[in-house]
Amino acid sequence: MSLVAMPGAGKSTAGRHLASALGMPFFDADIEIERRIGMSIRAFFEREGEAAFRDIEQEVLADLAHRGGLVLATGGGAVLREANRQVLRDLTTVVYLRASPEELFRRLRHDTQRPLLQVADPLRKLRDLYQTRDPLYRETAQFIIETGRPSVPTLVNMILMQLELAGVVSAFRPPKAATPGAAQRSSPR
Repeated sequence: MSLVAMPGAGKSTAGRHLASALGMPFFDADIEIERRIGMSIRAFFEREGEAAFRDIEQEVLADLAHRGGLVLATGGGAVLREANRQVLRDLTTVVYLRASPEELFRRLRHDTQRPLLQVADPLRKLRDLYQTRDPLYRETAQFIIETGRPSVPTLVNMILMQLELAGVVSAFRPPKAATPGAAQRSSPR
């Protein structure tokens, strides 16, 4: 299962909670990319440029999608390459967490870590990105969830209800772990 969306839509946060609810491992593509390149994405982006970053992103997404049985939070620009859209669509169930540029700006207005938003007018940049990416997210996703302003548990329940209604996941799920990722840790008994 993979989550696609604009930066700040909640892919990583919702993904962790969704993985916990489903008893699956969670992977954040950006964290996996940083492990592979040995530095922050922002530093790599500034040093090597967007094209080099997108090449590594494509490799990481393909590797993770082929593993299966996990919840994957993709980077906001992952859908820009057809190869990424194809591998996500073919090997995972794709959920698009849709949020308006204005809502994203509200969430991200103090963020200094996202390279594409370090511009004079981040709201305009978000609107431009949304105009380009929204059709690609829609093309890639099997499910679209309007995020609005729900709490994380409410958003995760919205996702789970859509997946259950479509028969992608069973209505019977393992009990939720106390914290995201706790299902992946072993505890002594």
